[in-house]
Amino acid sequence: MKKAFIGSRLRQLRRERGLTQAAMADSLGISAAYVNMLEKNQRSLSVPVLMALSAQFGIDWQDVVPDSGSTLLADLRTAIQDPIFNEQTPDLDELRLAIDHAPVLAAAFLKLYQSHRAAIDNIMRLGNEKMPADMVALSSETTIHDFFRSCGNHFDPLERAAEQLATDRPCPPDEMYMMLKARLHEKHGISVTTLPIEEMKDALRIHDVEGKALQLSEALDYPNRTFQMAHVLCFVEFADILESITEDSSLTTKRSIDRCHIELANYFAAALLMPYDRFLDVAEQSHYDIDRLASAFSVSFEQVCQRLTTLNRDTRRGVPFFFLRVDKAGNVTKRFNATTFTIAEYGGSCPVWNLHATFRTPGVIIPQFVELPDGERFFTISRTTDRPVYSMDTQDRRLAISLGCEIRHANKLIYAGSGALPADTAFSRIGINCHLCSRLNCAQRAHDPLVVELTTDTSRRGETRYES
Repeated sequence: MKKAFIGSRLRQLRRERGLTQAAMADSLGISAAYVNMLEKNQRSLSVPVLMALSAQFGIDWQDVVPDSGSTLLADLRTAIQDPIFNEQTPDLDELRLAIDHAPVLAAAFLKLYQSHRAAIDNIMRLGNEKMPADMVALSSETTIHDFFRSCGNHFDPLERAAEQLATDRPCPPDEMYMMLKARLHEKHGISVTTLPIEEMKDALRIHDVEGKALQLSEALDYPNRTFQMAHVLCFVEFADILESITEDSSLTTKRSIDRCHIELANYFAAALLMPYDRFLDVAEQSHYDIDRLASAFSVSFEQVCQRLTTLNRDTRRGVPFFFLRVDKAGNVTKRFNATTFTIAEYGGSCPVWNLHATFRTPGVIIPQFVELPDGERFFTISRTTDRPVYSMDTQDRRLAISLGCEIRHANKLIYAGSGALPADTAFSRIGINCHLCSRLNCAQRAHDPLVVELTTDTSRRGETRYES
């Protein structure tokens, strides 16, 4: 076995189990000092320790030993594709060596590159306006997204809390609404009422903490009313878990921490309504048929898609997915990622991607094989979803969502057909967005790229004005 350095993964495993370094050392039959050195990547993982980890914690070695699909490696591969590095880029083996032997330096480089990315993206948004000094910092949304991704978009303490609640109050999916309403009232004294749209105005949920009242709008359908109650239950019953998770994060501002708590409460709600093992069983049996899953657990199409990105438990993993939601203008309104796929925070997504075509065929699932500029290939499905409607006069509130996985997992999905990979010509060549895409001679280019300089030929007119 090649030398394996597992510092961050071992530390995450220990914290998920609520163990000190000394307690983990005792369970593995090694010294606390050795555990400390393993977590700091000052020692490589030995075979006996790997076997002890497997025996004591029931994890597979592939979930511990870093591989080419690790988040850090994927992020570094994406970063070095930037044209600012010209041709002086390390190969894959060099990147692995950097992660194994200099993980702090690799992480520092990635942080620096992310600051560069944030500055470029913010310049794009501001145009000729004066840029404040703090604009080189990543946005709260990006910081939270990166935190979720660094955790594999999986939070075991919330999963366990949801499972314990399900054990205490067993309930079939179609009775979850009444169970949650009763628990909020009986255990926390919170009364739940559903009010007409006119009384809720532009709010879908109002939790009056002092008055112990939860008001839900009639604009919410049954799955979303249930989801909102589960969300509130997390805040009133498991606030300590939310705090413990964000304590280990890089989030520093109150706003970013509060936003993260909201996303974590949503995570809990999904885990409660779609219990991990049962949900994964149905997913695998149905070949990840999203409508089948939505029916089985009395949830929405979008809720299923988002839950599929979280199936990353050490002992049993599902297909790793990314999830993206955009509005009609291409603005990203929600994103989660358990893959190597690069998702832009803003700036519009690629028009070659069929994600945008869904608005022409509402409610229809559109499958697509895609290839990124660095050659990575994915399989995606896209479909519209509906926001709550407040009145007949309300504008069209449809959004588009896309769910995707690495091409090697496509044969597990019912939407990919026979399972045989299509010809190279069947893959649509997409980018992140026009501003950040390095592709040349693209028929859909709408902006000059910031990452590469296009040539100008006064004697020629290409498919677009940027190919002249």
